[in-house]
Amino acid sequence: MELLLSSAIGMLTAAGIYLILRRRSFAVVLGTTMLSYAINLFLFSTGRLVVDRPPILQEGATAYTDPLPQALVLTAIVISFGMTAVTVMMALGAFLEGGDDRVDMPRADREPDLARSREDFRA
Repeated sequence: MELLLSSAIGMLTAAGIYLILRRRSFAVVLGTTMLSYAINLFLFSTGRLVVDRPPILQEGATAYTDPLPQALVLTAIVISFGMTAVTVMMALGAFLEGGDDRVDMPRADREPDLARSREDFRA
């Protein structure tokens, strides 16, 4: 089970990083979502994979599951949902304003017009 979980975390991380490096904002949103899933699985696995154990110490019970990773995962789910919503709204705004969902800047915006800047310098 540990091998399956660790390989799932690795595959989600690799796919998330690959998608984040794409030039389209939809792929970036999917990549951040996959990375948040990988982080949630990693946080959940830090509490050890234990079956049929209560998350709190009960009377007479000698073993229990650590509840802290479960609380961290619940918090991370809420934060990643909010982050995804903000990123989708920013991507949608950029698409509506620019007409394209590319993440990189156009070449004309990166390099100022040299002829115009020389005229401004002489004046």
